[in-house]
Amino acid sequence: MMSVTEIDLLADAQDSQPAALPAEVDAPLPPLARRGLAGPRDAAAGGQAVTLAGLGKSFGERQVLRGVDLRVEAGEFVAVIGRSGCGKSTLLRLLAGLDQPSAGTLAAGEASATRFMFQEARLLPWAKVVDNVALGLEGEDARERALKALAQVGLADRAGEWPARLSGGQRQRVALARALVHAPKLLLLDEPLGALDALTRIDMQRLIESLWTRHGFTALLVTHDVAEAVALADRVLLIEDGRLALDLRIDLPRPRRRDAAFAALEQRLLDRVLSAPDREPETPPDHAAVPVPAPMLRWAV
Repeated sequence: MMSVTEIDLLADAQDSQPAALPAEVDAPLPPLARRGLAGPRDAAAGGQAVTLAGLGKSFGERQVLRGVDLRVEAGEFVAVIGRSGCGKSTLLRLLAGLDQPSAGTLAAGEASATRFMFQEARLLPWAKVVDNVALGLEGEDARERALKALAQVGLADRAGEWPARLSGGQRQRVALARALVHAPKLLLLDEPLGALDALTRIDMQRLIESLWTRHGFTALLVTHDVAEAVALADRVLLIEDGRLALDLRIDLPRPRRRDAAFAALEQRLLDRVLSAPDREPETPPDHAAVPVPAPMLRWAV
C-alpha cells in the first residue's frame, strides 16, 4: 500500500507532466479455459469475481446509480458504455473503493488485488521509467519485477528513460506495466486509451487483450468507443439513467477481426446508445474537492 507521500506525488504528477511527444440480458460467457483463447496463461495469477446487488449511489439529491445488479465472473473482460453522465465512472470508483455506495451491496475481492488505470498515465516526471513501475513495490527484487513488467509491455529498452522522452502511447504502456507488476486480480480501466491516436489505440487494445489472456485477471473497461468495447470485451454493459439497460455478450472469436459480424455488433450498440438522451455530469462540480482517505486509494501502483 502506498504511503501518503507517494499518493501526494502521484496526485501532483499530472500537473507537471509534459505534453505528449430491461433490455436484453445475455448469460455470462463460460470460463476462460473453455473459450479457446490463444496464448499461455499464468497459472499463479487469476481473476476476481465481482457481485453487485441493488447497488445505488447518490451525490446529495442526485441519484447517479440505482438498483444495479451485476455478476462478473472471475477472468471475464467486461466493457461499460453509455452517454456522458450515466454513471460509468462512478461504478468504477465504487469498485475501487474511492467512493462508498449509498445503497445495496458490493463484493469485489481484496482491495490489495485491485488496480485502477486512468486516461492519463500519471507518471512521476522526476523518476525514471523503471522507478515509476517499481513505485510501491517492496523487497530486494522490486527492480527486477519492474523490469519484467516493462518487458511484457515492450518497453524493456526504455527502463532508464525519463517519462518526458516517451510518447503518449509509451507512457500508457508504463502505466499498464505499473499495474501488472502487482499481479492484480481485478483491473479497472477508465478510458485509458481515450487520448491516443487511432493506430496507437488499436495497438494498445491488442496489448491489453494479450496480457489479459496471459494473466487471467478480471477487467472492467469504461469507454466511449463502442468499437473498442466490441474489440476487447466478453460482455458489453450499457448504463442508462443510472440503471443497467443492456448486458450483451460478444460472441466473436479472438483475436477479434473487424469484419461484417464485428461491424453489425458495433452498429447495434451504437444505435442503442444514441437512442438514449444525454445527462448532466455524474458528480457535482465540488465533489472532486472532497478528500479521499489515503488507505482507500489504489491507483495503477
